[in-house]
Amino acid sequence: MKKRHEQKLVILSIGLMIAFSIPISLLFNSEREVLGYPMILIYLFVVWMISILISFVIVKKYNE
Repeated sequence: MKKRHEQKLVILSIGLMIAFSIPISLLFNSEREVLGYPMILIYLFVVWMISILISFVIVKKYNE
């Protein structure tokens, strides 16, 4: 794997550690609901899905 791809994955990991940290996650712990689901669940799953997509794009570029 090229060095820049490894660096992108490390930056993604650090960003996820920050996004999933308790202070940031609790910002979305409110009484509001989206389609009947609490806002914190929507936040966690959206961040998780975006991280999967970003890592897929990075790894796919590595294979080319």
